[in-house]
Amino acid sequence: MTTEYVMRPSRLDDLEALMGLAELSGPGFTSLPVDEPILMERLEKSERAFHGRQQNLQYGKYLMMMEHVPTGKVVGCSAVKAGTGIDQPFFNYRIITLAQASHAAGNLRFDMDALILTNEYVGYTEVGTLFLKPDHRGGGAGRLAAQSRYLLMAAAPERFSDRVLAELRGVVDDTGESPFWECLGRHFFRMDFAEADRLSATTDNQFIVDLMPRYPVYVDLLPPEAREVIGRCHSEGVGAYKLLQWEGFEFDRTVDIFDGGPLVAAQRRHIRTIQESRVVTVEAGEVEGDKDARQGMLSSNRLPDFRVCLGKFVRRGDSGLVASAEILEALRLKPGMPARIWVRSK
Repeated sequence: MTTEYVMRPSRLDDLEALMGLAELSGPGFTSLPVDEPILMERLEKSERAFHGRQQNLQYGKYLMMMEHVPTGKVVGCSAVKAGTGIDQPFFNYRIITLAQASHAAGNLRFDMDALILTNEYVGYTEVGTLFLKPDHRGGGAGRLAAQSRYLLMAAAPERFSDRVLAELRGVVDDTGESPFWECLGRHFFRMDFAEADRLSATTDNQFIVDLMPRYPVYVDLLPPEAREVIGRCHSEGVGAYKLLQWEGFEFDRTVDIFDGGPLVAAQRRHIRTIQESRVVTVEAGEVEGDKDARQGMLSSNRLPDFRVCLGKFVRRGDSGLVASAEILEALRLKPGMPARIWVRSK
């Protein structure tokens, strides 16, 4: 077999596997709550999205599973939400800088950062829910899970926003405690981080509207342990953060209201994978050993059966591509069909 993993649309029978991923993901991974009814609902929404059955394209929530081809087991996932803040508010803290100056104090001037509650990302497409089992990380699997989301956008651009964001999990320890939450959020919500995290994943977020402070919070008034984690991502998210930066995402001086994790954003047309991908016509052939073979990703470029895999490919002219028969089978492509290729730069 010349490809080890394939990304595919989630199915309703993936519930057990998705529960397993949720249990492994640990505290603070809001998009993968250990809650069977919620995960089942997400599988149902994903199926409707891939088949275009949702009421509005902006409501689409696309969940993709990483399947280990040799065993057929699900070992990871990633997702795309077509529009944030559409069916419920999407609150964040924006970091603003306030200039303080006084001529009376001898022309004293300094800047202070403050956090203000915002709901300004309405309609942005969001990429997230990227998680792989620990023994399946490395070897390009993380890139496959991440980049498959952008190849999905390229396959059906009319379903997604021109602006894309990603929210990374902030600093949360193994016991589920967040220093940012303990020093700020707990004072207003009077509940544990895990409970607030669960409510944000399972409700319409009205509780945030009801309880969140409505005035700026001066960062310098927070304890050091809270200040130090503002805009920092969880240790297990560092790799995902680097991939986002490689794609062209930039920190937008906006952080999660619960754990202080960073939010990054980019214009869809500027995302590197989308810019560098091309539509080709595929043919089956021997690739291993060919001096012109290049490592890359190939997608079926069509919905609802959208699939992506890693492999080696040989370009033929401007629009031709040779791939192994095994890869075409994994993607359910037949010779002569169109597909989308992204090839790693030399």
